[in-house]
Amino acid sequence: MTTRIVELRQGILKKNDELARQLRARFEAAGVLVLNLVSSPGTGKTEFLQKTLTALRQQGLRAAALVGDLETDNDARRLAASGVPVRQINTHGICHLEAEMVRTHLDTWDQTRPEDLDYLFIENVGNLVCPSSYDLGERIRVALLSVTEGEDKPLKYPTLFNSADAAIITKIDIAEAVGFDREAAIRNIREIRPGIRIFETSAKTGAGMPEWLDYLGKQCTKRLQRS
Repeated sequence: MTTRIVELRQGILKKNDELARQLRARFEAAGVLVLNLVSSPGTGKTEFLQKTLTALRQQGLRAAALVGDLETDNDARRLAASGVPVRQINTHGICHLEAEMVRTHLDTWDQTRPEDLDYLFIENVGNLVCPSSYDLGERIRVALLSVTEGEDKPLKYPTLFNSADAAIITKIDIAEAVGFDREAAIRNIREIRPGIRIFETSAKTGAGMPEWLDYLGKQCTKRLQRS
């Protein structure tokens, strides 16, 4: 890699980090809890998020989602079934979301403002490498791993798991059928990120969802202030 390419990438990340700091300050002032969900394709991230959004809406909480994808709006249409505001961000070949994309879509999102929300979820592009380097101004970064991916994923992609605040194991209802080694997966996650909160979930059966929703409730500043 040439010196010029390294300098260019450092410049891009520096600009992104500055925008992310501005977004984080904006979110904190608005009292909205922002979460950045990162996983590889096929983890079940969209279905998990749809169940989460639906549950929050049924609790009377105000949630919205920005969802990243290379092209199509398929994921946004699936998430919209939850009944909360959803907006698609198409990156057109870029393998991650950037702070500028989040800011631009928030600024042009009619009738949906951070000040009016309790939760804003950002579903990143399915990728375990690039999203790790791009701060989006979130307060909580969530790494998702499905039981079909292999227990050693945290060891192969340590940057993501090391930068995550919480880890979610998805599709736990089929763990036995696919020979998932639960103890090895948890051990590998905690080897990379000691002390991280881990949730074992199934969007299909609802397993682990109460614990996840309880965690979200405790993290939501605005909700705590109202109670």
